[in-house]
Amino acid sequence: MLSQWLKDSNYTVILTGAGMSTESGLPDFRSAGKGLWMKKDPSQIASTEALNKNVEEFFQFYRHRVLGLNEAKPHQGHEILAKWEKKGLIRSIITQNIDGFHSEAGSQNVLELHGTMKKVHCQSCGKEYGNEKYANEEFICECGGKLRPSVVLFGEMLPEEALYQAAEESEKAELFIVLGSSLTVTPANQFPIIAKQNGAKLVIINMEPTDFDIYADLVINDRKIGEVLKEINKDLS
Repeated sequence: MLSQWLKDSNYTVILTGAGMSTESGLPDFRSAGKGLWMKKDPSQIASTEALNKNVEEFFQFYRHRVLGLNEAKPHQGHEILAKWEKKGLIRSIITQNIDGFHSEAGSQNVLELHGTMKKVHCQSCGKEYGNEKYANEEFICECGGKLRPSVVLFGEMLPEEALYQAAEESEKAELFIVLGSSLTVTPANQFPIIAKQNGAKLVIINMEPTDFDIYADLVINDRKIGEVLKEINKDLS
């Protein structure tokens, strides 16, 4: 069914959340009892306040995350999405993830709502560097300013341009597929609704049920995303 919908759709948009990345070995924030949130409270450490007032803990928290990220890599699901984009089967990916795996796998049209951990930049002059700066415990820019990950911190607004483009993509969608998002975070959880209101078919593929399943035309739970995408890809060929 889904493979046929993909073939028939002239404009397919994907939304990915943390569940897309767990198959690459990255910890999920919200999974009961085992997410990163159980170990540390990111709202305290991964915040603008910590960057200004508790900078050593901020640096070490993000260095730990950078080291974890750099040991992981995109999985077959990321690669399949990149292939589908090249074939014209999907138009864009909206992602809540900061791992940069979609771009690494070859996807071109990626809207990163929360930024990327692949880069750091200077809080003072804005100069960008690769995240190896953090891996090497280099936290200060050549201008003397503090280097910070190029992600949205607690206490900051999401990037307006990415939000605007994501809303625009959602309006255009004929098929909107959610992959690995619990749909508990706004404004990202509004994009499937925008798509649905504009006549799109809505598909939600997530390990656990979401509050938005009632709006979906198809829901797939308790399945690994990589496996589901591999099956669909087989049907398409």
